[in-house]
Amino acid sequence: MTITNHRIDAHSNRTFGYDDLSTFLSMMTGDEKHSEAATSTLDVIWTLYDRVLKVDPSTVDDPDRDRFFLSKGHGPMAYYAVLAAKGFVDPAILPDFASSESILGHHPDRRRIPGVEISSGSLGQGLALGIGASLGMDLSQFGGTVSVLMGDGELDEGSNHEAIALAGRMGMDRLTAIVIDNSSAYHGWPGGIESRFAVEGWETAVVDGRDHDAIFAGVTRPHPGAPLAVVARVERKN
Repeated sequence: MTITNHRIDAHSNRTFGYDDLSTFLSMMTGDEKHSEAATSTLDVIWTLYDRVLKVDPSTVDDPDRDRFFLSKGHGPMAYYAVLAAKGFVDPAILPDFASSESILGHHPDRRRIPGVEISSGSLGQGLALGIGASLGMDLSQFGGTVSVLMGDGELDEGSNHEAIALAGRMGMDRLTAIVIDNSSAYHGWPGGIESRFAVEGWETAVVDGRDHDAIFAGVTRPHPGAPLAVVARVERKN
């Protein structure tokens, strides 16, 4: 990944926090139909980058870094806001979101945005990519973990069921799937989303998707010899 034109320079002495995210989100317009998709992920993404993931703008090419895959690639404004707050991109480019010259598209592009690991938006691919990355890291003897953020509706994609079964049966304990549950799945999940993962051997946790401490506890839950699935419940706005 080449990172040249969009590193943070102008605000290198400025520290941004969670309270800045609403301002950053308001700077990105033109995709309001996906605003709920974005805001539903905000607290999970912030907690991961603020308290969990071992990656920053200086280590985006470090083979031992933690990797974050946004499988829920539509409505990426929250992701961009967090990347701006954490110094991966300059907040000054946020108002250009989705313009023809912007690096910030309606779906993230790993070739253009510093720190973005996968180009996403076609639902049902992120977890399988996370499995591939985990296997590659094992073979290369790299450190680090892989966290994949998904949506509950996305689990309707059949590819995810194959990925859930494979990861569980292989005991892929460097892999974490975080599922945003805002009741978007058409048919729901008897027994809860977590049951679909648990039956395949995953460690599971269910948390309030707005509570940063609960999210942190969920995603850092010990899971030796098994992948971890964290269901982050977020109330859907009508």
